[in-house]
Amino acid sequence: MTDERAIGVLIVDDQPLVRRGLALILRSDPAVEVVGEAGDGAEAVALAHRLRPDVVVMDIRMPVLDGVAATERLARELPRCRVLALSTFDMDEYVVAALRAGASGFLPKDVSPEDLLHAVRVVHTGEAAVAPRLLSRLISEFVRAPRRPDPPVARGVAELTPRETEVWRLMATGLDNAEIARTMDISVSTVKNHITNVFGKLAVRDRAQAVIAAYETGLVEAGGRG
Repeated sequence: MTDERAIGVLIVDDQPLVRRGLALILRSDPAVEVVGEAGDGAEAVALAHRLRPDVVVMDIRMPVLDGVAATERLARELPRCRVLALSTFDMDEYVVAALRAGASGFLPKDVSPEDLLHAVRVVHTGEAAVAPRLLSRLISEFVRAPRRPDPPVARGVAELTPRETEVWRLMATGLDNAEIARTMDISVSTVKNHITNVFGKLAVRDRAQAVIAAYETGLVEAGGRG
């Protein structure tokens, strides 16, 4: 018997059938509790304030208030609430915008039930639920677009040590912690310490935002490996 509280999840999608399917998948896991459903971003923000979910499974493209704007509001107003973004398309610049706005992960809508449940657990722990190489490919595609936003992270870069900068660069090229450790011939725990320092100095919340910052500050180039 455990006294651990179930992970409270709010489902947000403008299609009732999609919401129903997501709810059936999530309710199959006794460690997850679906606390509510919303049909647009504005309703999602209002419900999140009332229900205080741990994780919001957020469709990106919706009427009234889209998933990007809703994610930005949730990250600002309810920072303990984690957002897992969903999109029909793998290569969707709105997904990157959602990650920049504070989403902790991204999944395509055709994801397997097992991967959805795993991602909910991952973002609940504070980690980014995006496969490292998919994240790098997604962001690389995005920064090729002509409407590249102003770099959101400039301060803090000069404070990084050479080792921290190298860890940041390798993270941005798609390596996971174990691969970074092997490449730099250091322990995984040392990699984790460097990553924590990178997050703090760059004022980013997670791996997704750190990788975006690496592309947008020019540490790595789109289409290359650093």
